[in-house]
Amino acid sequence: MSACAPARATDSTRSERHHQPHSPPSGPHRRFRVAGADVSASIAVFLIALPLSLGIALATGAPLQAGLVAAAVGGIVVGRLGGSPLQVSGPAAGLTVVTADLIHRYGWRTTCAVTVLAGLAQLGLGCLRVARTALAVSPAIVHGMLAGIGVTIAVAQLHIVLGGTPQSSVPDNLAALPAQLARLDPAAMAVSALTLTLLLLWPRIPGRAGRLLRTVPAALVAVACATATASLSGLALPRVDLPSWGSHALAGAPEGPVPGLVAAVLTITLVCSVQSLLGAVAVDKLVASRPGLAGRVGRSDLDRELLGQGAANMVSGALGGLPVAGVAVRSTANVNAGAVSRNSTTLHGVLVVAATLLMVPVLEFIPLASLAALVMAVGIQMVSLHHIRAVTRHREVLVYVVTALGVVFLNVLQGVALGIAVAVTVALHRLARTRITHEEKEGAHHVRVRGALTFLAVPRLSRALHLVPAGARAVVELDGSFMDHAAYESLQDWRNTHTAQGGTVELTGRRAGVTIAEPGNPALLSGGPGATMITGSVHDPDGPDGPIERADSPGSPDSPGCRCRPWTPWRNHQCHRPPTPPPTGEPGTPGGGTAGAPAEDPGTPAGHPATSAEPAPSREPAPYGQPAASLEPGGPGESGRSDDLPGSGGLAAPAGSGDPDDLAGPGGRLNGPSRRQLARGISAFQTNTAPLVRGELARLAREGQRPSQLFLTCADSRLVTSMITSSGPGDLFVVRNVGNLVPLPGEESGDDSVAAAIEYAVDVLKVRSVTVCGHSGCGAMQALLGSEPGGAPTPLKRWLRHGRPSIERMAEDSRSWPRLADRAPADAVEQLCLTNVVQQLRHLRAHESVARALRAGALELHGMYFHVGEAQAYLLTAADERSAVFGRVGTAEVSA
Repeated sequence: MSACAPARATDSTRSERHHQPHSPPSGPHRRFRVAGADVSASIAVFLIALPLSLGIALATGAPLQAGLVAAAVGGIVVGRLGGSPLQVSGPAAGLTVVTADLIHRYGWRTTCAVTVLAGLAQLGLGCLRVARTALAVSPAIVHGMLAGIGVTIAVAQLHIVLGGTPQSSVPDNLAALPAQLARLDPAAMAVSALTLTLLLLWPRIPGRAGRLLRTVPAALVAVACATATASLSGLALPRVDLPSWGSHALAGAPEGPVPGLVAAVLTITLVCSVQSLLGAVAVDKLVASRPGLAGRVGRSDLDRELLGQGAANMVSGALGGLPVAGVAVRSTANVNAGAVSRNSTTLHGVLVVAATLLMVPVLEFIPLASLAALVMAVGIQMVSLHHIRAVTRHREVLVYVVTALGVVFLNVLQGVALGIAVAVTVALHRLARTRITHEEKEGAHHVRVRGALTFLAVPRLSRALHLVPAGARAVVELDGSFMDHAAYESLQDWRNTHTAQGGTVELTGRRAGVTIAEPGNPALLSGGPGATMITGSVHDPDGPDGPIERADSPGSPDSPGCRCRPWTPWRNHQCHRPPTPPPTGEPGTPGGGTAGAPAEDPGTPAGHPATSAEPAPSREPAPYGQPAASLEPGGPGESGRSDDLPGSGGLAAPAGSGDPDDLAGPGGRLNGPSRRQLARGISAFQTNTAPLVRGELARLAREGQRPSQLFLTCADSRLVTSMITSSGPGDLFVVRNVGNLVPLPGEESGDDSVAAAIEYAVDVLKVRSVTVCGHSGCGAMQALLGSEPGGAPTPLKRWLRHGRPSIERMAEDSRSWPRLADRAPADAVEQLCLTNVVQQLRHLRAHESVARALRAGALELHGMYFHVGEAQAYLLTAADERSAVFGRVGTAEVSA
């Protein structure tokens, strides 16, 4: 499946024909079926689209029928051909300024021809499959463009609200506003005020009656009430005038200067395409947030959406309609009304056609002041405070303001061009802005570099480095994710010179305690004189050369020279000393997995490539209860000093308190190497990560946890649930135990922790899914396979008895064993890991809270298998557990 699968493939309204090969079909089949939810959603969207289409046509100065034509074409053509099933297209407020300017310059017939040419350009872009490049535009530019258009619309419509006529530009409208205020039209102001009041208050009606009333769109209520009031009170106001269709103007040959027409076509193409594509992405997010809808509606195919928008603009322009684009207000209403397929969009277009043919006498009662107030409210809403806060948080205010002002005082195309220029300038400024400081503290010279280190900063870096006296101890802190070749060579040349004069150099990053070894430099591995300790990633990890390799504490005399490449986005991985076998009889390492590396990655620490100067010994997985490898205290990465961590004075043992081992009690250490490692990790979190997540965690602290799923997996240290599922705080309710076991009800033997977590997640947190995840090389499964009857009933053996049903399942007919879709299980351990996932799902269904939620349709169960060595996830795809199949999850499945 491609990343953007055509919506036709997942359209729930299409059925497949099933008949024997070389035989005729089984009979007539109804190809077009409409769900009741689509019918109700189409009515809701129609009631919103009708007044808005008339209002946008009024704001552009086009014939009012042009708005209805665009709404009908957007619904029918884009509804059937577009790539976003639930996005509703039609005349958009974001195109008002552009269209009004074209009509003022070239006339209506030429504007229609420009719309046709813009649609043709969109078809070409769709065929070139460049739709996703539109998403590369900075959100600050898009939001600034919409804000500028909104201000232009609001200022222009304010004149109609006051009873006057708008000018052609924002400066002219602002200049004419004092004179307009001097000759107010009370009738127009009263109708406009009633419309705005109902638009504001209708969605806020409280109580049960309010919930029922709010099902009617506020726009329809506001315009209908204003129309009824104006008609019953006999107010003399300009009203909608829909001439006969026989006099409707269609597209003509474009007339005007060629450069101006080309610029107009490019502007319409740009605004329509960007607004439609960003709207499709927003609709996908809205669909994904609604339970039960994401599985029925496919993700948007952006290239197909561009083709559909192009076809609609060609048809709309040829029929004398306004330009067409995806409209956020109607799309949101469509999803919230419960639409399940593209049929709702198509039906809404059919209803617009019916209204234009049958409701003309009713539509002509609508006062123009009411439509102007409606469009003015839409324009004000386009200046979103949420967007302003977002660009402020990301330091993009300058881009936003320049784009908005450019659109207001120039035009849309020039405003967007200004925004792009400012965005590029800001990006270059941030890349070139580097802060370099030098200070002497505690006998060492500290040179701190903040920001990207490029050739532009080399002169300042050289001046700071030469302030360090010859033979002194230097600490260079690199706080940036990028260093180019010129800066790297300058730094290395100075380092070589400084160490040759008897000095020492320590290059550190944000993370203390982990050093980077330069490949091919034995001094860095042996820790001899002049060794340079480099902490953090000096090169861009995603660059062509990759990151420089790390070596833990090369200055330590017993350093084994462990070197491994970090993986992104983790920058604080700790290399560990290769383990040594414990004395005979030493207890094994308990936990969710085996001690050491997994069986599929022998000889590598934690699955990393072994690149150290001395090859690491092979580490075979040890079953539970058997001797396993152990880590010696004071291993690599620990210098033994309490001041390794800056600012960690409060973490060390108090002066005069005696041996830290005595404080910890027999057999324990209070201030040993592992404590310092823990303290360094916490310090790195507080320095680098906490400022980034503090706002989100504060929100979760206020609102409480609302996870979407319960994730039950093994306690193995190699399984990082947030990494595998790309989740963050508040997303998963995680239960981990040895072997990812789910005891049957009544068999917990005094340990109700798993059952309590299941009940709490399902009944209290109302999670929508439960996932049982097993993994390769599971030590619990190895222990089950190698277990023998008898022996002392240790707590570990008593717990593992909950996995015996999986062993018994394995003893059944091998033809019903769970399997992987693309290959056979590697060995009996992997087969048992797959079988155990299926068996624990059966145990899960036996719990009362789970069974009750399954019967109500409020819960889904999922099985998952993660192969550690391959970093590959598999999901249980077959419904029949007697022939369970685990399918590989790839990028196509994720994004489709």
